[in-house]
Amino acid sequence: MEPPEQKLEELFDKGHGLIERLGERWDLHANRRTVIILIIIGALATFSYVEVIQPPDAFPLNQLVEVPQGQSLAEVAQTLKDGQVVRSAFALRAIVKLLGNERNVHAGDYLFKEPLDIFSVAYKLAVGAYGLEPTRVRIHEGATTKEMATLFDRQFERFDADNFLAQTKLQEGYLFPDTYFFLPNVTEDTVIQAMRQNFDTQIAPLLPQIASSTHSLSDIVVMASIIEREAHNSVDRRKISGVLWNRIARNMLLQVDVTFLYTVGKGTYQITMKDLLTDSPYNTYKYKGLPPTAIGSPSLDSLKAAIDPIVSNNLYYLADRNGVTYFSKTYAEHLRKKNLYIGSY
Repeated sequence: MEPPEQKLEELFDKGHGLIERLGERWDLHANRRTVIILIIIGALATFSYVEVIQPPDAFPLNQLVEVPQGQSLAEVAQTLKDGQVVRSAFALRAIVKLLGNERNVHAGDYLFKEPLDIFSVAYKLAVGAYGLEPTRVRIHEGATTKEMATLFDRQFERFDADNFLAQTKLQEGYLFPDTYFFLPNVTEDTVIQAMRQNFDTQIAPLLPQIASSTHSLSDIVVMASIIEREAHNSVDRRKISGVLWNRIARNMLLQVDVTFLYTVGKGTYQITMKDLLTDSPYNTYKYKGLPPTAIGSPSLDSLKAAIDPIVSNNLYYLADRNGVTYFSKTYAEHLRKKNLYIGSY
């Protein structure tokens, strides 16, 4: 019979071995659990990024996104989800609430130049970072309202070209050509107001001269629009102004080709005999006096030339293909210079 001490030692050894084996199994299972937990966490993180955080595939780059005034946070979140700005309306609401801006979401137009994750979108809503930067637009001297409408319509999403043309039907020549800076969400109303205000500012110092002349502001603007197209330097503009006012004073036809640019889009060397017979109030070969409206937006220099012409007895002028202008007092002299400097065309 084994002594009690030996039995106890054997039991201790067996118990110790059992504990070691259990420990090894625990360690083994603990490593497995850790791996499983890490896999689950990674899967959840991947799922969250793909389905919630990252920008949608159809994220609206360089397009205006409107957050309407008066919408609740839930409505704003749904609007942005429907607009492909975020993937989850619920997540966006939660993030905005965590930022403490649930009641301070900034309404207005937003413009995104790169795809943004949901956290960045939430931040922009919270602080009102609209991303709207002024766009530079150059309106050249002599531009017509149709040309302006095309240019603005191409650059600004909220600009309505048809409405612009409808509103400016009687404002040809009164929208001043200049360099403008407009926000991307500009509308036609703002454009018209800015350009007309610029015209009023530019013409204001000239109003006393116009008042003391024998011409109305309307006549000055129409004449200036013709001069704008006929010459490209101040001296020639003032000389041409003198010729055209002389012809009007003598009840002669103006016979300027540039009005055909406005009506049929043809210049001096493209006009046909059929064009010259066109029954249009802008046909200065058929109807005396000034056309009914300006044929474009004149520069300040052309406006000044219309107001302050160089006085002479000249009744004719022509420009050669190099832009050099020749003036004549008589039709015979005009024909001689035409044959000399232009020839037949």
